[in-house]
Amino acid sequence: MIFKLALFNANDCIKIMLKKRITIKDLARELGYAPSTISRALNNHPGISKKTKEEVQKAVKKLGYTQNSIASNFRKNTMLSIGIIVPRIGIHFHSLVISGIEEMAYMRKYNVTIFQSQDSLDREKEIAKILQTKMVDGIIVCLALETNNYDHFNQLKDNKVPVVFYDRVPENYEASKIVINDYQSAYKATEHLISSGCKRIAHISGNPEVSIYKERLKGYKAALVKHNIPLDEKLIEYTKDLNYDEGVYSAKKFLNLEHKPDGIFCANDYTAVSTIQVFKKANYSIPGDISVVGFSNYPISRIIEPTLTTINDRAFEMGQAAANLLIRQIEEKSEIISSETVVLETELIIRDSSKSFNSHK
Repeated sequence: MIFKLALFNANDCIKIMLKKRITIKDLARELGYAPSTISRALNNHPGISKKTKEEVQKAVKKLGYTQNSIASNFRKNTMLSIGIIVPRIGIHFHSLVISGIEEMAYMRKYNVTIFQSQDSLDREKEIAKILQTKMVDGIIVCLALETNNYDHFNQLKDNKVPVVFYDRVPENYEASKIVINDYQSAYKATEHLISSGCKRIAHISGNPEVSIYKERLKGYKAALVKHNIPLDEKLIEYTKDLNYDEGVYSAKKFLNLEHKPDGIFCANDYTAVSTIQVFKKANYSIPGDISVVGFSNYPISRIIEPTLTTINDRAFEMGQAAANLLIRQIEEKSEIISSETVVLETELIIRDSSKSFNSHK
């Protein structure tokens, strides 16, 4: 099988169908043969002469014909395909997850089609509706930030289309899930700041309605409680998208406090990078005056000066695990597998933006 990796937004299916492509009928008109003869020649049928096969191949090159393997597989009823609904492919975390899915799918001879919800619930619903037609054998989903109910996935269940959720997963909804322990990871990051001597630790949180950011906030608070550090609500900033600009805004608010933090745990690396830049511009030393820890281990975490201490959230492995579990569901058709949850271990990567454990002694 030829492996294809395709990237679609919800409306792209219509655009692709409208695009002109060379067909077997075009080859038949060019050569004066019946379409069935062309088809058999392309598939190296023993009943077609060598001369005819060579003529067909010359016409293929001349007209630029490429075989539609997806349509061919549908006709043969041998389609092996995975659909992915991802919030934004431009975010490094999701591109790594997709790479992990792609590697596993390629090894198992599955096609992969990617849809972007752009973090919109309406677009996610529209994509799910497209996929209800069983155009794929199974689906891997990371929920949009706007998603607050999961009814649009029920039809997929009814149609026996296996679904695996990753990272942002539905709460109180029976489905297979690939996650990390966000609570424990945030606890680990915050405790690192405490162990390195920080006494007043701030947090830049994601959307508190989203489960993963809710858990990271809980982990941050739990570490403070464990080490008898008072919780100050002025040291918590909530964001909508955890983007760079929101990080700048949050860092400036911390900078303007009378009692400034000496450590900041950020729910992703984008806000951590903007925090470092805001405090450096204000002539604060990092980590001398303030330590910063991020989350996700984006490439920029190794480029920013100082390099960023962060949590490796195992995005590539998450993609591999999601694809592996989904393919098991597809091929084994097991009701037990359909509600399995896999929790991946994370790693705290200590770099230059935070003090060493005993630097305060």
